[in-house]
Amino acid sequence: MKEKKELHPFDKLSKPAQRALANARITTLEQLSQLTEAEFMKLHGIGKGSLQPLKTAMAENHLEFAKKG
Repeated sequence: MKEKKELHPFDKLSKPAQRALANARITTLEQLSQLTEAEFMKLHGIGKGSLQPLKTAMAENHLEFAKKG
């Protein structure tokens, strides 16, 4: 019986969104939490559909986008 591989939160995103994160060298939710929501949305390839799944995954890991400061 095969072990079920746990999906990375980024795997749920569209391919353009995955490439946008890869091009920004963001590979973890911790790295993503260093960006503000506005900075994240400005990445080429990121659309509105990418935001909510990532916010949910971040909240499950006690993370959130950085605040404007």
